[in-house]
Amino acid sequence: MADLRAELTQNLDEAEWEWLIPHLERDAIIIVGGQLDLLDVGIAIAGDNIAQVEQWIDQQLLSKPSTAQMEEWNANSSQRFSTLIVQPYVLIQTM
Repeated sequence: MADLRAELTQNLDEAEWEWLIPHLERDAIIIVGGQLDLLDVGIAIAGDNIAQVEQWIDQQLLSKPSTAQMEEWNANSSQRFSTLIVQPYVLIQTM
């Protein structure tokens, strides 16, 4: 687990919305609620912790972008996000 945490920590980054659009087009974007730690979510997904991930989905702390969110971000393509790639997903969190 420590190795996974270290590996994912190196993959934490920032990105503008415009850079994330190709990932949106392949339905790979997952929004992580501000109450959660992006790294903890990445570890849960990479470690197949299905129970924890389902709980976050049920609590609406993990979701796909809504039409309203995409419209807002398209209007402000320089909107920045904290990001973490956990193949095949790109986890994003507003900054």
